[in-house]
This record gives sequence, structure tokens and C-alpha cells, in this order.
Amino acid sequence: MNPPTSSQALLQRAGLSTSWRHALPALVVVLLGIVLLYRGTATAMVGIWWRSETFAHAFIVPPISLWLIWRQRELLAAMTPRSQPWVLLPMVLMALFWLAGDLVVVNAATQLALVALLVLAVPLVLGTRVAGAIAFPLVFLFFAVPIGEFLLPVLMEGTADFTVAALTLSGIPVYREGLQFVIPSGNWSVVEACSGVRYLIASLMVGTLFAYLNYSSTWRRVVFIGISIVVPILANWLRAYMIVMLGHLSDNKLAVGVDHLIYGWVFFGVVIMLMFMIGARWSEPEATAKELVAALPPLDGAALASTARWVFIAAAGVATVAMSLLAKGWLDRDAQAAAAPKLTLPASLGPDWVGSDSTITDWVPRFEQPAAQAQRSYASASGTVGVHIAYYRAQTYESKLVNSENTLVPSEDKVWNRTSARAPEIDVEGHALRMLASRLQGSPNLTQSSQAQLLVWQTYWSDGALTTSDYRAKLAMAVSRLRGRGDDGASIVLYVKSDDDQRGSELLARFTREQMPALLRMLRETRAQR
Repeated sequence: MNPPTSSQALLQRAGLSTSWRHALPALVVVLLGIVLLYRGTATAMVGIWWRSETFAHAFIVPPISLWLIWRQRELLAAMTPRSQPWVLLPMVLMALFWLAGDLVVVNAATQLALVALLVLAVPLVLGTRVAGAIAFPLVFLFFAVPIGEFLLPVLMEGTADFTVAALTLSGIPVYREGLQFVIPSGNWSVVEACSGVRYLIASLMVGTLFAYLNYSSTWRRVVFIGISIVVPILANWLRAYMIVMLGHLSDNKLAVGVDHLIYGWVFFGVVIMLMFMIGARWSEPEATAKELVAALPPLDGAALASTARWVFIAAAGVATVAMSLLAKGWLDRDAQAAAAPKLTLPASLGPDWVGSDSTITDWVPRFEQPAAQAQRSYASASGTVGVHIAYYRAQTYESKLVNSENTLVPSEDKVWNRTSARAPEIDVEGHALRMLASRLQGSPNLTQSSQAQLLVWQTYWSDGALTTSDYRAKLAMAVSRLRGRGDDGASIVLYVKSDDDQRGSELLARFTREQMPALLRMLRETRAQR
């Protein structure tokens, strides 16, 4: 008969095998309950992994976490799982956070809440000592949440700034408009794929894992994780500069099209490999399982939890996370019964502004799946103003007012280039309003009739109020839903064709002062027809 292994021997001490046989099924029940109850959120998260190259790495996060936990099996076997009912309180808070994220239709919030609930299930069922022993594998699971695209504008702007500055220092004349710039050999633009967000997220995940496996002191881990954030940003800047230089020096025969993405990943791979090689020089020995077990306090096998206690903990955990779903169903009752909105801009806005179905230009803002939208131009003696309204009702994750996909000009647009502008403060119905202003420059490749420079003003209408803030628009929508008034909201876009910002601003300001109240009445009437 073979002698028992160290893990088996540890399980036999103080009756721990009985404790773990009760605890592990209870943990599985709670984890499965969370995943099944929030299967819509889980499915949406996996769908993003599948569709987006930026977050494809998330597929390997759960297996890595499980492997990291398995490495600690001897240490875990030396512990006694003890449920901690007080963890139900933070689980309630996370369930409410999920509900808040669902109210404002933010994927990142609901998915963060889902992962947090899965992590909290471990200390709930197994106790804080067991959870502490596998704290890193549990925290590592948050890398599965597809979050980080909010950094795109900042990273794209930084890439453009560095590239233009480096080209200038290299003696190459550059003319820049927003994220597009022109050099003697051709036109270039910084699009989302050039932002470096993929490099940053991948480097941070792998760098964090490397720091955990190779260092034992906290300060070394923190320093290396900081390096894994800075290095990919700098590497992406250099990559963008080198791609443009390769194209320029080769008369645009190299590093164009898909090639520049391939070159970028090769360069990034070399940089990351060098970072790991240098970091490995300061690696520290890892404590062995025997050393960790020896450092534990004496095992207490008395008063192990009864079967009834584990059943209670599992049931309480599942019931806790189910409460937010019940609240969601109650809040969604009005949205499910609401009819599709009917939105029609008036034929004219008084004698001074006569409507026309003809558009100022062929440009149209991009809004994903609005419940209704309308566009019309209004002419007066001082000029013509275009109006575009995208109306949303019963918002979902695919159809929502505040969405990164809703934009005046997509980053990959080759016809229009967007730069920021400034709008004056305007009094509308006794409230000071400052619109979000942008300048759109048409490409020289357009036909002469379509060439234009547009001045565009934009604002949100949410819960009956105007705001240019994404966060305030989301908050207003959540408050409206909680008050049982639905989630109706709209984007109002006003634009004029003008190569003079001051003259264009004066025309838009006059239209806003005179006709914004009429547009708001139309939106309120649309909302009332639920």
C-alpha cells in the first residue's frame, strides 16, 4: 500500500477532508448560481472577447487563475475552510453596483460587478484566510473584464503628438489637423489601431503575472508593474514614428496597409521580451509549499461547520445576488410596455427659419440603432442651420444614447477630419448652456460641391435636461428610470457650413437661443407619447 502524499496527509489532519467535502460543493453552487443568474452579462463579456482583438487575451485569464490556484494546493490543504456570512454585505453592494450599471447601460460596470461577485464567493464560503492565500489568482480574474477603451482618445492624441514632434525633429515638414497629418510623401492618420491600447492592456496583464511569479517583495512587484505600463506607451510612440519613417523613406512601399500592424506587433514583442529579460535579473526565490505550511498557525479541527451551515451559506449567496435581478425586472416593466417613438422635425420654425428636406452637406453623424432619428435644415436671412436628432427609448447595450460608437466622425473616416472648437455660453429658457463644439474639415478629395468646413454643436437631452457630459446624461437616465419615467434621451446636433468659426458660432448661437425651446418641446411631446 502506497503512503499518502503530502496533500492527502494534510487533508486527513483534524478532519479537514470532511470540511473541504462540504465547502467545495457549496462554493460550486454559489459560483454556478452567479453565472447562471447573470448569464446575460457573462455572455456579453465573452462576446466582446470573441469580437475584439483588444480583449482576446481574456480567454486565457480564467485558465491562468485556475493554474495559479492549483499551485497553492498544498497550502490550501493545510487550511480549514470557514464560511464568513459577513461577506454577504459586500456582495449586496456589488449586486447593487451591477444594477446601477444596468440602469445606465454600461457594460464595463455590470461585468466588473459580475467578476467581483465571483471573487467574493470565495471568502463567503471558504473564509478570508483561504481567500488570502489565493488573493492574486482571484484579483487576476479582473483582467477578464473588457475595459480600457476609454483611454483611446488620450492614447491616440499622445501618439499623434509624439509622432509629429519626432518627425519635426527629423527635419520632415508636417501639417497636422487633429489626428491626421500630412508630410511630403503622403497623408497619415492616427486611428484606434494606432492608439496602443492593445499593447498596454496585454503588457499590463503579462507584466503583472511576471511580477507575481518572479518577485516576492511588494516594492519590486509594484515597480515592475509600473514599468509594464510605461514601456508599451513609449514603445507604441516609437512604433508609430518608425512606421511613418519607413513609409516616407521607401516612397510608401513599406509599412503601409496591414504591414504596419504586423511590424508593430513584431516590434512590441521584441520590446516586451527585452523588458522580461531585464526584469528577470532581479528575480527573487519563491517560498516553497513546506515553508508556507510551516508558517501557518496550528490547525483547529474543532467545531467544523455542519452540513446545514454550508447549505445555508450557499443558499444565502445565491439569494443575495438574485435580488438585483428582481429589481431590474420591476424597473424594466415600463420600458417593455413603451411604444416606439415617432419623431418628426417641424416643417418650419416660425417665419424666420424655413425648413427644407435638402441637406447642407452629405455628412451625417453616426449613431448606433436609435429608436428614431430625424434630420432637416432650416434657412434664414443670415444662413442655414442643419439639425440632426437621434432619439433613444428602452435603451439596451446595443442601442444606447451614450456610447463610444456614437460619434460625429469615426476615427477611420477618410472623408472628414474632426478638431475641437469652442462654443459660447448661451441662455436657453433661463439656463446657461454651453454646447460641445467641433470643427469638421472635408477632405480635398471630395467633389467640389461637397467640400466643406462644418462647425458642429452637440448636446444630450436626458430626463428633460440638457448636458454635454456623458456621466451626467447617464446619471439623469438612471434617476429617470428609478422614478418610473422611462429612459428616453436624445442627442441634438446643430451644424453650419462655414470657414469662419466666429461667423458660424454667431449663426448657431442665434438659432440655439431662438429655436432650442421649440426643439425641447418637440422632444417632451415625443416622450409623453409612450
